[in-house]
Amino acid sequence: MNTVTTRTHNKLTALDITYVGMFAALMMIGANITSFVPFLVVGGVPITLQPFFAVLAGAILGSRLGAISMAVYAFIGLVGAPVFAKFQGGFAQILNPTFGFVLAFILTAYITGKMIEKKNSLPSYILAALIGTLISYIIGPNWMYAAYKVWAQAPEAFSYKLVWIWMAFPLPKDILLAILAGMFAHRMRKIVKRGG
Repeated sequence: MNTVTTRTHNKLTALDITYVGMFAALMMIGANITSFVPFLVVGGVPITLQPFFAVLAGAILGSRLGAISMAVYAFIGLVGAPVFAKFQGGFAQILNPTFGFVLAFILTAYITGKMIEKKNSLPSYILAALIGTLISYIIGPNWMYAAYKVWAQAPEAFSYKLVWIWMAFPLPKDILLAILAGMFAHRMRKIVKRGG
């Protein structure tokens, strides 16, 4: 088993903290890719690289450290650092219709890592990555719909169907990136294990 994930019941080591910080930083970068390619915003929803990095965190770091890294990212944003999409931050972001995705990424990393810890073949990595991505697509859009209906004052024509039309744009990209994340993580976990 990977040396990163064998310390699941111990205190975080310096290496663990480094990995957690690295993936939190990658999420910050992935959240704001639209700053460089602004056309990746569809209906006010930024098409980011966050699902890719959330899956990768769980697949490489394991369920515990992967989830911690995503929680650290969320915490940094909530205390005010402009690390969320469109360089937003602050506790008020909880009310943002897209904040459900931020929460989903914690579970995405955890479930992805947990599945791989049980079986670590290449097909298992890819399946775990796809299921992890699916989790973000279940939680995020439903949070968005609830937010627009309850407190974000959605336009009159807004509907649940419209939410999923929006989500259809990033879906092919996220499926492809999930497969690539699974393949990449499978290779990287072997390297990390060999180097541990």
